[in-house]
Amino acid sequence: MTQNSLIQPGTVYLVGAGPGDPGLLTLRGKTCLEQADVVCHDNLANPLLLTYAPPEAERIYVGRRGRGAYMPQEAINQLLVDKAREGKRVVRLKGGDPLVFGRGGEEAEWLAASGVPFEIVPGVTSAIAVPAYAGIPVTHRTLASVVTIVTGHEDPHKEQSALEWPRLASADGTLVFVMGMKNLPTIVQRLLDEGKAPDTPVALIRWGTYAHQRTVIGTLADIVSHAQAEQMTPPTVIVIGQVVRLREQLNWFETRPLFGKRILVTRAQDQAEALTDLIAAYGGEAVECPMIEIRLPDDWHEIDQAIDELSSYHWLIFTSANGVKSFLGRMWARGFDTRHLHGIRVGCIGPRTAEEVEKYGVKADLIPQDYVAEGLIEAMRAAGVAGRRVLIARAAQAREILPEQLKAMGAFVRVLPAYVTVAPPHMRERVRALLRERNIAAVTFTSSSTVRNFCAVFPDSRELQQLLQGVVIACIGPITAQTAREAGLPVHVVAPQHTVPDLVRALALHMRERV
Repeated sequence: MTQNSLIQPGTVYLVGAGPGDPGLLTLRGKTCLEQADVVCHDNLANPLLLTYAPPEAERIYVGRRGRGAYMPQEAINQLLVDKAREGKRVVRLKGGDPLVFGRGGEEAEWLAASGVPFEIVPGVTSAIAVPAYAGIPVTHRTLASVVTIVTGHEDPHKEQSALEWPRLASADGTLVFVMGMKNLPTIVQRLLDEGKAPDTPVALIRWGTYAHQRTVIGTLADIVSHAQAEQMTPPTVIVIGQVVRLREQLNWFETRPLFGKRILVTRAQDQAEALTDLIAAYGGEAVECPMIEIRLPDDWHEIDQAIDELSSYHWLIFTSANGVKSFLGRMWARGFDTRHLHGIRVGCIGPRTAEEVEKYGVKADLIPQDYVAEGLIEAMRAAGVAGRRVLIARAAQAREILPEQLKAMGAFVRVLPAYVTVAPPHMRERVRALLRERNIAAVTFTSSSTVRNFCAVFPDSRELQQLLQGVVIACIGPITAQTAREAGLPVHVVAPQHTVPDLVRALALHMRERV
């Protein structure tokens, strides 16, 4: 089966987006998004999930925000039908699970009645996942054998409630109310009126599974006053029952060192995934705002010439993964393979660069202990390069210390500009806005160019210093840190080993000690 056949034209896919954490999207849901022509998405579906859709896919917001105007459900139903009849692959992306208080059943009925093929892709429901992220299991062998999921979206002024309050109040298990925050006083009062014990534990979990998740704990007797004091608003899941007491032991998510912290990632977009994933693993929220963009050469003549003359060199040196992708990628595109590197030793500035080399079936012969140019120089000195021909594939603009020192050792050195870094102009306003919101906890820099381009956004250095008050500056290594200090930035974190995992680990340690 080819990838293009995994979802069919003229079909609507009702996809559960999960409760918020992008990692909770199902594999089937991701496949549907990756091949969609149209994505109709709700307010509760994490916007990050839209990045899985092709750039050319049409994105249509059909959710509702607060009390503002929104598309009626009938119009949404017909929109799905119309787009499918145009022969489009349509993904209806819904928060949580599409069939758990998500009106997915109504949309499926409409599609069936209209003769439009559809598929239901279940999602992780917030009724179970959100309590789990707050350290609350909805069932427990000794505390709750039953869980009841209830919509809290009933009109409190209805003459007759559709909910069986006596049964809900007498249930020994767990009650989970979704979409019930606005009706919290009514929910609490009805349960108390029907005999539910006032000391029954209650948890309110707002924006569950996100890095800005908030949890308020109380009892039926005092939870309304706690909610008012903490200004709890939708979207909030309400959990009522003895299982709430387990949170004190099982609160795994909110205790992570970067929990609740928004971390600005300035790395190039096509390289940021590993960094953002690690920030999320430590409980933080990564905000991507790339300060550099990697561009391959418009003219490959110089690189092609170096590839043709490669057998005349003794060493091929890479100072970044980008240089590897450019040089070896071009070599492979021209039909060469590892045999073209016969007799040539390969040096890499660090393990991440070496990993990229391995993707082309090549093992690095030399990786320094210190992952900077100075470390590479010492490693090359120990290897002996006098009289050797060395080809360095690197960025067009870079420090000259490596080629200069190798020449001083008696090597013949050719520097090959394999790519250029530029500042994405469309990010200037975004980074200004993010800092002016005053909710960025840290800024990460993975190269000197990210520092320079970041600072260039603020011609007035005094404004930048003011905006960075209380913001942690984290750098991947000493050279990047030096550039930051020269630009007037306070540097709080420098990774001991100059890799992305060590950068995030060092930042997490700093944040934990700071509390």
